[in-house]
Amino acid sequence: MFLTLKNNDRGDYIYQRIYMELKDHILNENLKAHEKLPSKRSLANQLNVSVNSVTNAYEQLIAEGYIYTKQRRGYYVENIMPFSSTKMPNDNELPTDLKETTNDREGWLSFSHMTADISKFPFDKWLQCQSEALKNHKKELSEIPHFQGPFLVRESIAKMITISRGIKCEPEQIVIGSGTQPLIHTLMETQDNETVAAMEDPGYSRIYTLLKNMGFDVRTLNIDEKGASIKGINSDINFLFITPSHQFPTGKIMPVSRRIELLNWSTEKPNRYIVEDDYDSEFKYETDSIPSLQSLDRNQRVIYTGTFSKTILPGLRVSYMVLPPKLLREYRNRNQHLIQSGNLLTLYTLHYFIERGEYTRHLKKMNLIYERKRRKVIDELVQTFGQDVEIENIPAGLHFLARIKTNLSYKQFEKRVDKEKLEVYSIRRFQLKKRNYKKDKIELVIGFANIKEEQISEAVYRLSKAFGESI
Repeated sequence: MFLTLKNNDRGDYIYQRIYMELKDHILNENLKAHEKLPSKRSLANQLNVSVNSVTNAYEQLIAEGYIYTKQRRGYYVENIMPFSSTKMPNDNELPTDLKETTNDREGWLSFSHMTADISKFPFDKWLQCQSEALKNHKKELSEIPHFQGPFLVRESIAKMITISRGIKCEPEQIVIGSGTQPLIHTLMETQDNETVAAMEDPGYSRIYTLLKNMGFDVRTLNIDEKGASIKGINSDINFLFITPSHQFPTGKIMPVSRRIELLNWSTEKPNRYIVEDDYDSEFKYETDSIPSLQSLDRNQRVIYTGTFSKTILPGLRVSYMVLPPKLLREYRNRNQHLIQSGNLLTLYTLHYFIERGEYTRHLKKMNLIYERKRRKVIDELVQTFGQDVEIENIPAGLHFLARIKTNLSYKQFEKRVDKEKLEVYSIRRFQLKKRNYKKDKIELVIGFANIKEEQISEAVYRLSKAFGESI
């Protein structure tokens, strides 16, 4: 045998080094098919190692199919088909364009609309609820749950949204998932290829891309002072995706007159549905919250979707949708083979978090904090930009729209704001179809949830530097 038993940098055990060398010799055909290997004792003596080390190496090679045994006759090399490719492993490195780099965000400030302030989250209360979930649901945690989510959790969510959003539903109508996107994906898989969808433009581009990739015909609706324009809804549209309580990203709140118009449209033909995305409706300032569109629905044509990403922790990935009975039946027939995508421990923890009243207390506290941040950001923008800024000051949600006068292009601005280490998104990110932009203004979606109050002045200053003398 021509084993060298070389040391390696990984600190492998002796049996692993024997295993690796034998495997390499077999793959490189230095050891031929059906060639007999030395006995364990013979190879151990040759290498000056223990018999156990050789035994372990041989057993691993047998388990992976490199060698085989004949009773009382010894160990032999298996007949292994050679690789068709002559490339060595270092030739199969990941292409440069697919490599990921760690994005160093040190020193950055954020006006992102996608995040929430977790600094005030009651982690101690959450952990208490998690302990209760572990104590009371060991059996459930060892089993595959209902594909719509545990009934107990759906029951808590149903009670909560009935009180807070006026939703009319039973726990059976709720489907829990690991995000709005996967829920919409499973919902739309129940529809045929002739289904025509429509979305607000500007709007939620991730859902738009999802529907397009699924092969659906997706139309766009313009936004006017009342939200999604009714004028763009053609007779062949089946599914209408809207954000009536706080239009994303413009922030407009749809008045009841427009809501009734849309509900009446949904009843004019069979199989018409409105998907109401209520993504941050929990946050309303100065007045009471706006009732959901689903609460006005008398004909079971509204599919309601909500999320806990804005109110608890975005990383928990808990969303839900409420299906009308007809769609629920179709959904169950199509998707009952699925396994619930949510984390069971998280879901049961959420149940106790809601039932103990911790969720409601946390929302009340965060409403006050977010309203204070919102006012401070607006005041700083007005003080800094003066008459050159126009703000859509709608007291709801976790972002607002600001238009700033400038002679910069969107591309120029985006490069300059990156140099200032400020995360902020322009309206371009949410335009579903290409359009010409006004040359004298840039529209920004200003999120205020995740920025610290003491950082707001600095963040607005960096924004002003990005615009520079162009203002």
